[in-house]
Amino acid sequence: MEWQPIQDIPQNWHEMTDHSLHLLASIWNEQRSRMEATQSYQLFLAKLRRRIAIETGVIERLYTIDRGVTRLLIEEGIDAALIQHGTTDRPASEVVQLIRDHEQSVDVLFDFVAGQRNLSTSFIKQLHQLLTRHQEYTEATDPFGKPGRVALIRGDWKKFPNNPQRADGTIHHYCPPEQVSSQMDQLIAWHLEHQANGVSPEVEAAWLHHRFTQIHPFQDGNGRVARNLATLVFVRAGWFPLVVLDDENEDLARTKYIDALEKADDGDLKPLVDLFAENQKKVFISSLSISEEAISETTTWTAALDAAIERIKRKQIPSEAEATLQVQQFAERLFQAAADKFRDVEREIGLSLSKAMPGAFVRLDKASSDDERAGFYRYQIIQTARKLNYYANLSGYRSWLRLAIGTNNLQTEILLSFHVLGYKPSGIMICTACGYRRSSSDDIDTSFVEDLQPLSTTPFEFTYQEDQHSLEDRFKKWLDEVLILGIDYWQKGL
Repeated sequence: MEWQPIQDIPQNWHEMTDHSLHLLASIWNEQRSRMEATQSYQLFLAKLRRRIAIETGVIERLYTIDRGVTRLLIEEGIDAALIQHGTTDRPASEVVQLIRDHEQSVDVLFDFVAGQRNLSTSFIKQLHQLLTRHQEYTEATDPFGKPGRVALIRGDWKKFPNNPQRADGTIHHYCPPEQVSSQMDQLIAWHLEHQANGVSPEVEAAWLHHRFTQIHPFQDGNGRVARNLATLVFVRAGWFPLVVLDDENEDLARTKYIDALEKADDGDLKPLVDLFAENQKKVFISSLSISEEAISETTTWTAALDAAIERIKRKQIPSEAEATLQVQQFAERLFQAAADKFRDVEREIGLSLSKAMPGAFVRLDKASSDDERAGFYRYQIIQTARKLNYYANLSGYRSWLRLAIGTNNLQTEILLSFHVLGYKPSGIMICTACGYRRSSSDDIDTSFVEDLQPLSTTPFEFTYQEDQHSLEDRFKKWLDEVLILGIDYWQKGL
């Protein structure tokens, strides 16, 4: 791939904006002033920073680390004593130093935003110096094509080309060293224009990240800096640092990330925007799941006054009861749309099974919110929520649909559930889908369940603020993807 000078943001950037993400952000902003002072939220944010710090090195293959150890470090803190021998490919002390550098870089970004400073090339160089503080060497190829290790230049533009050779032998060309300075100046100038013109955070973060990687201004560490620049855009918007890897499947998440970058190389920025938006949604949903009881931790009179002033500011916002009623009405419409779709799928699978596998069956069952069976399948719903990292509130509105396919003494089930997000109704509801298997055709909720897997990387979230037609179109697209994964899941069990 030949290098080309970076291009400004596409003129149709408005079309790339994820409106459902912005609705989630607006609801978060309504709760943010109450949540930020709580210990629960601060702990959540600290864990998020540790997770990002660890994943940065994993993506760059600076080290490998066991997933169980990763979770322990996120929960307990970055400590070499928690890294058991054999769970990483480098000495624990070196891994911890690298992680702490990455963690500190996120703190620096928060301080940078708090100081209301504009992005500059000097700050980017400082960021690179921090991120590579404990990295002495990098891999390089000499003019004769021989690979080896060279000392890493920290905090300054590259002096020699750093064009990697791919597995198929092709060369990916980045910006020549002599043009780096002018290209970086152009990048900063365009970014400041976008900032002044109100480009959506998810679009700007994707653009800034990708164009920076096109330049590849440093000898090494460019991916780390690029993700920090995307994080800077999100933090400035009051959103969350960029998360790329998935807790359940790091390899798949890395592949999606690289694929999105390569599509941006080909001129299509939308997949990278969508990936960043999807990952922001996951963090918003997790943050909105924090117990409302945590808000009671701030019980001083000043906190009470702040809460009262905030309520006055938000007096135009619908009451909790109104927001809850509106989002439940949306849930009923989506439930009916899902029931119609599942009924079509039941009929198609039934026709195919009757010809190919006599004795097999397919059966659709459902329970709306006023059905006494609406409380069934609690275990499956809670396990799915845990895998997707949010709190499923099953004490209020609930409805579900279940498609059971029985073949060869094994029953595969696809379960769709509508329920409230978080400990207290906030005008947001969730729809999740999961697949699982039973060794018998028993429909009892407590019968043995195995191999439970979410059938989407993120739950389908919707708020009381939605436009009905846009919501239904968005849901139909999500449901189609769920059914594709669901049928594939069933097929693998045959």
